[in-house]
Amino acid sequence: MRLTKKAAALAMASCMALSLTACGGGSTTETTAAGGDAAETTAAGDTTEAAETGEVANKDKPLVWFNRQPSNSSTGELDMAAMSFNDNTYYVGFDANQGAELQGTMVRDYIEANIDTIDRNGDGVIGYVLAIGDIGHNDSIARTRGVRNALGTGVEANGEINSAPVGTNTDGTSTIVQDGTIEVNGTTYTIRELASQEMKNSAGATWDAATAGNAINTWSASFGDSIDVVVSNNDGMGMSMFNAWSKDNGVPTFGYDANSDAVAAIAEGYGGTISQHADVQAYLTLRVLRNALDGVDIDTGIGTADEAGNVLTDDVYVYNADERSYYALNVAVTADNYQDFMDSTVTYAPVSNQLDAAEHPEKAVWLDIYNAADNFLSATYQPLLQKYDDLLNLKVDYIGGDGQTEANIVNRLGNPSQYDAFAINMVKTDNAASYTALLSQ
Repeated sequence: MRLTKKAAALAMASCMALSLTACGGGSTTETTAAGGDAAETTAAGDTTEAAETGEVANKDKPLVWFNRQPSNSSTGELDMAAMSFNDNTYYVGFDANQGAELQGTMVRDYIEANIDTIDRNGDGVIGYVLAIGDIGHNDSIARTRGVRNALGTGVEANGEINSAPVGTNTDGTSTIVQDGTIEVNGTTYTIRELASQEMKNSAGATWDAATAGNAINTWSASFGDSIDVVVSNNDGMGMSMFNAWSKDNGVPTFGYDANSDAVAAIAEGYGGTISQHADVQAYLTLRVLRNALDGVDIDTGIGTADEAGNVLTDDVYVYNADERSYYALNVAVTADNYQDFMDSTVTYAPVSNQLDAAEHPEKAVWLDIYNAADNFLSATYQPLLQKYDDLLNLKVDYIGGDGQTEANIVNRLGNPSQYDAFAINMVKTDNAASYTALLSQ
């Protein structure tokens, strides 16, 4: 259930005002309640010790998961133990289902508008190929389902549209997808997913642009003139395929993220992309930490204006109290509006006002990017974070991972006591415990 942000924030503020025993929220007392009174004594002892030293235990410091929501990579079920690690733990991302629906609709609308020219070999079949980022990532799953749902090629499995790759399906016999249809001007066309695969390189990195570029070269060599549309779970892979093949062959390519290079490429034939409001996400990532560190209402500067005038409106984000998650809303970027999105690293104007350093003194934050080579995170998200950290008076240490090994990041959080808060972008969504175990020591 989605609550209005103000109602949710008030409820949460009330909860935080009560004792940890009463409200829980992932505190040591609640999570170890099965251990009986001993667990409560330990929690009370920790609190007393912290009060005596004037230090906050690492397990009680504000924590924001971002971009990769703690969840089971097989089922998509949220890891609520990680999401409620302590009273100041939240997730910041974007509304994956809303964005997935937008991407699928954008592709279908393009096909309908260009039906007279899009069928390259004139066989009555609109064939598309799909680059899948990470088969275990909720966002990737949602985007694959969104495209298949909009194009009518989805097949249900366990109550949801199957998001598995098909390999190749040029004859339309796959049981993972089905042929869809679209009727335009009295003529019915078949829509077929010709091929799809997870873009994972030999070292294990997913969402891999180079792998996507190799894939489109392989697919085009095998059934090139049957490919009428290229779809990708993100712009990094989409641009790799666009530059490797589809640009020169006039095949519209659709991605996701509204990276600056992809937006600029719309003028050269890139079909479109989805802005997940990275400017709003980056702000929320650090703003939630700032509010928790200041001990103010979590809604401050979000749904309720702060003293500097920073505030967001309902049309750019939602808050889900049950999931302790802030989700930015998405916007389709096409030939009609792409010029408004040319620079993806510009802060969002309504929340670009500097906070008073006297009222909001500098705090230290440890933040990691799961893969320093990820185009969206490194070229869009991090530059935005670096602008907002100044505005919010946060001293952030940015740690870049290799996109393959969780230990590559976790091992670099060797002294969490020197930080006031943490923002974590995991390599795999299953691995939240690697971080919470370290912070609980």
